[in-house]
Amino acid sequence: ASDLSNVTLQLEDSLSSALGRYLDNWRRNMTAAANALDNTLAEENFKNVIWYLAVMIGMFAFIVVAMLVSTVKSKRREHSNDPYHQYIKEDWTAQIQQGDVVAN
Repeated sequence: ASDLSNVTLQLEDSLSSALGRYLDNWRRNMTAAANALDNTLAEENFKNVIWYLAVMIGMFAFIVVAMLVSTVKSKRREHSNDPYHQYIKEDWTAQIQQGDVVAN
């Protein structure tokens, strides 16, 4: 019975130490990876990224607003004092009057 309990204790100790070594190595690797990532990010220059994004979004917004304004202006109704509108109105009025004269 003492041999069996001794084997159990040895197995527990060996598994505990193996798991402890694995977790320590894993923690060291994760810390090393995090440090490497921090160093890489520190080397990169991200200070002007916000300005770049602001300029790009601003240009996109300007183009969209310009398209919307031009579309709204093109869909607006014609004014009656527009020369082209006056020409069409006078031409149609003349044709209707000629039709009345011919009909009479």
